Amino acid sequence: MKKKQIIFTGGGTAGHVMVNIALIPEFLKDGWRVDYIGSVNGIEKELITSIEGVTYHPISTGKLRRYFSKENFKDPFKVMKGTLQAYRIIGSKRPSVIFSKGGFVSVPVLIAAKLRKVPAVIHESDYTPGLANKIAIPFSKKVLTTFPETVNYLPKEKAEAIGAVVRDELFTGSREQGYQLTGLKADKNILLVMGGSAGSQKINEAVRNGLDTLLHSFHIIHICGKNNYAKEYERQGYVQYEYVSEELKDLLAITDLVCSRAGSNSIFEFLALHKPMLLIPLSLQASRGDQIVNAKSFSKQGYANVLEEENLTTETLKQALLQLKEDKFTIKDTMSTYHSKEAKQKVIDIIYAASEQ
Repeated sequence: MKKKQIIFTGGGTAGHVMVNIALIPEFLKDGWRVDYIGSVNGIEKELITSIEGVTYHPISTGKLRRYFSKENFKDPFKVMKGTLQAYRIIGSKRPSVIFSKGGFVSVPVLIAAKLRKVPAVIHESDYTPGLANKIAIPFSKKVLTTFPETVNYLPKEKAEAIGAVVRDELFTGSREQGYQLTGLKADKNILLVMGGSAGSQKINEAVRNGLDTLLHSFHIIHICGKNNYAKEYERQGYVQYEYVSEELKDLLAITDLVCSRAGSNSIFEFLALHKPMLLIPLSLQASRGDQIVNAKSFSKQGYANVLEEENLTTETLKQALLQLKEDKFTIKDTMSTYHSKEAKQKVIDIIYAASEQ
């Protein structure tokens, strides 16, 4: 009997890959052939090529900018080239279904899927749909959402709220391993600082400029982003990583508090692990505002405190983190009422159903 074939796509940021990483092992385990279409140099290539049993196919991609750039005139041709490449890959692999996590690389893939008459399922993590997913929705069969409210922005016949898909391995972290990796101890609250997969210069500067004061109250694990390691700030109680993958589960096992951007995938992972958060969403000047809406939703539900990027200074960050430490137990109590709705299995069931149509 011929094995079923699935193609995953999505990229640009780690957030556009993590749900795929959570799902891929389940399809490999069930005997599916798994391929992945991503960009030539995106973070998805680094994350996916390390997964045994998955074939990675790079294609040409544009970038969906909301500002004027000379590159905007070139991007339609890049998308056309990527669509042709994806069309050929889909024709060669003959998948039963395509699953997209979004990001600009997914647009040519979903256009090609429609042309090849292959059903496609999209996952939208944010409160409001991203630009890439907005463009791709007409080429999809189903659009799954993390936030229930997101279905109000989507075609009713396609939309279904399924909750957050969280990687199982995050629940398997070892505290002992976390302490060994970092050299930290449990004598202070351990604060995990993350600025997104590429890091955040503003958050990095605010944390490092306030280290002398912050280290009185916290041990700090700082995931600072590629090429952002700063040797001059090395000191006891402050551990820097440019990026972590396998180690993240162990770092989270010893984490008491989180300071983070407000990307949907990450904050739902912190929620599932009951980690109180200070969220610093990307400003409107640097984004479409999705992180601001995500952060407001979590603040309203009592899962997080929020510090707007426009108000971020070393001093306001210190005050906000000390307030988070004070609010820790109240937030954890609120988080304890949040229960997973087995979202991952729902997504798998929907993909299976789409593949049989």
